[in-house]
Amino acid sequence: MNDSRANSKTDVALRYHEATKHSEAKIRNDTHSLDWGNQPQPFKIYRNAESIALPRDRDILLAPTPPALEAIAPALGNQGGRARIPDLATLARVLFLAAGVIQRKRRPRGDVYFRAYPNTGALYHVDLYVVTGDLADLPAGVYHFGPNDFALNRLREGDYRSLLGEASGDHARIAQAPLTLVSASTYWRNAWKYQARTYRHCFWDAGTLHANLLAIADAESLDPTVVLGFADEGVEALLGLEREREGALTLVPLGNCDTSLPPASAVTTLTLETQPLSRSEVDYPLIREIHAASSLESGAAASAWRGFASSHVKIAAANAQALPVEALPLKALTPLDDAALPQRSLTDVISKRGSTRVFDRTRAISFQALSTVLDRATRGVSADVPDPPGTMLDLYLIVHAVEGLAPGAYHYRRDQHSVELLQEGNFRAIAGRLDLGQALAADAAVNIYSLCSLDAVLERFGNRGYRAVQLEGGITAGRMYLASYAQGFGATGLTFFDDDVIEFFSPHAAGKAVMFLVALGYPDRVALGLER
Repeated sequence: MNDSRANSKTDVALRYHEATKHSEAKIRNDTHSLDWGNQPQPFKIYRNAESIALPRDRDILLAPTPPALEAIAPALGNQGGRARIPDLATLARVLFLAAGVIQRKRRPRGDVYFRAYPNTGALYHVDLYVVTGDLADLPAGVYHFGPNDFALNRLREGDYRSLLGEASGDHARIAQAPLTLVSASTYWRNAWKYQARTYRHCFWDAGTLHANLLAIADAESLDPTVVLGFADEGVEALLGLEREREGALTLVPLGNCDTSLPPASAVTTLTLETQPLSRSEVDYPLIREIHAASSLESGAAASAWRGFASSHVKIAAANAQALPVEALPLKALTPLDDAALPQRSLTDVISKRGSTRVFDRTRAISFQALSTVLDRATRGVSADVPDPPGTMLDLYLIVHAVEGLAPGAYHYRRDQHSVELLQEGNFRAIAGRLDLGQALAADAAVNIYSLCSLDAVLERFGNRGYRAVQLEGGITAGRMYLASYAQGFGATGLTFFDDDVIEFFSPHAAGKAVMFLVALGYPDRVALGLER
């Protein structure tokens, strides 16, 4: 592993992961309760920033896009480096379908503004910022995207893209891009409910957001890639983040231009005031500790980290378990071919999506539909680590109701594009218990768990690997959402008893760690009041 100061001390990530595991004993002894009178507002609102309205015309925001199942699994790699500079309408469409408000529901404790991407507790603590050069209809500057009023809040005037280039260790795509989106979390907006576990949710929720973002940006030929290697302090200073309360998560360069980045002005301290989130905030030191320990101190450190990670042994190899002497039964996936894919557009899927709250356990999904979800969601992510189409994840399944696949526990063999049967049986009750005793996992057609060999991830990437593998879990789950809704059924992300999941899938999963759980199935329309 590279020796980038705090990042190399991987006991911090291991300690954080252990401290934020769910267990039945912890749940019983947890005295935390939700203080509804202190619930944070779901938006970051600037009081004195100049606001630039984004185009709201539905013909612009919901312009035709490719089918969702095509958009979530594009060919990886640069699109020939061709010039592609988005205009404000294109940027508005990308922001709306990645993180905009798609539905508003009135609730007794206050309205809930549902965004384009799934989010833990519908608390929406991840914000997007735009760092851009001059576009045809937007001056160069640093902007915050405000979903509440669908506008850009100008934080700085001028072209600061070169600072992102320096922070990323001269990443090639950042140097080519006319603009870069930066994601960041305001921890308290999620920690109000989830406490220290919020740092996991930073990357789960950023991951589902990025599943949308990558799909729509690819559909717009903007050649997106996720950059995780950057100097945190410089990026956070540029955005004016309060480092005790907020943290930068990713950089996503968009578009291509053939001009070099101009030198940037010095970064001064921003004095823009934001509205308080709630009357008081609770500090969770574990969040600050893991963010600091997984930070990189310079662009040179980011470049070294990325170079080391790219040259080291693949995590997928470390994830692979040696098969027992008697090989486990394999069933090859049978995904729909391109000609038979449902043609529901990406725009339609995102704008009408919503997490399934009740599953119909009497309805099965087809093995072909499940195969299509697995095939489309696991084709790799364009990112600086690991080398596409590499992966850090191992997928395990508890199947309840899949036509053509016996109920039981399975492991997804990426190398053979197959699922292998670990144990046959009806595990609905066990799945429900693993999901903190909730009915969703018991009633779903199938539960898909993202696991990893955490020790191997940390050996390769240091503490920053903890960010990377959680993010990959979130992106994979976000693509599963989109692939499910595109085929006419639903999905929801769930939490879990960490060690109990590993025990259930062992000995095959022994020594691994759980990163994400998503359940798939048809919604129970009667229970939801949609049918009598």
